[in-house]
Amino acid sequence: MPEADDENDVDGTEDMPLSMRLSIADTLTLGNATCGFMAVYFTTTGILIPHLTGSDETGMARHSAATAVILMLMAAIFDLFDGLVARKLRSSPMGAELDNLSDLISFGLAPAYFVLVYGMVADDAHQRVSALAAIVVLLAVVLRLARFSCVTLKDGMFQGMPSPFGALTVVSIVLLELPFVPTLLAIIGVAWLMVSRVEYPKPRGILAVAMLSWIVAAMGLLAAWAFDAPGGQLLLQTGCALQVVLGAVIPLFATARRVNTFRDNRREARAAQLP
Repeated sequence: MPEADDENDVDGTEDMPLSMRLSIADTLTLGNATCGFMAVYFTTTGILIPHLTGSDETGMARHSAATAVILMLMAAIFDLFDGLVARKLRSSPMGAELDNLSDLISFGLAPAYFVLVYGMVADDAHQRVSALAAIVVLLAVVLRLARFSCVTLKDGMFQGMPSPFGALTVVSIVLLELPFVPTLLAIIGVAWLMVSRVEYPKPRGILAVAMLSWIVAAMGLLAAWAFDAPGGQLLLQTGCALQVVLGAVIPLFATARRVNTFRDNRREARAAQLP
């Protein structure tokens, strides 16, 4: 009888539809979605609810904001490694769908909600305008993920700012605590970059290591800021400023490269026409 039970278990596994089997990469993708959801949770319980109830515990708000952003950073790590694992091992037929849905939660809903709550708790912010900016961020990520599923791009490049990079840039803009209008314009600018045709290199090899190192460093800056360490505020603002500058510089380099490529092609075409 035990042998029969074992045989039934094996047959049950083999009869399971391939689309229902989760791979290691899929598990990492689900970790991405979990981090995104928990970021929304900490933003609500640690920032929004204390504000609505009139609590003066600024330390709690700082800790919760840092925790929410760290969770988004962890989601980016999961997103980075699920692609690497999928290429090295295997991914299930539903891997691409899981990845898009998880990215929508962690890099669409979570940062958009962060912007929305910022508009409710910041002294100089306008709630309705901030809600509109949050919708713009969310829709930009939705459109970007939909386009990514439908358009075939050349290897090694993304079209438009990748959603993890865009989400972290949006959050960095909010944490810089700039005046409301520059903050709003910068957030909308990032949303536009996500749906633009600007090319961004995929994080592979050295670039993936650099991205992982940057995320770990950002976590350290957030932790120092959350626990009110000496110079933590300055370190946080420096890290956020670097993120924003990087988000602005990459499109400039990409545009310059496209212009140079266009000029080289015109020169080659003219040279070919000469006798």
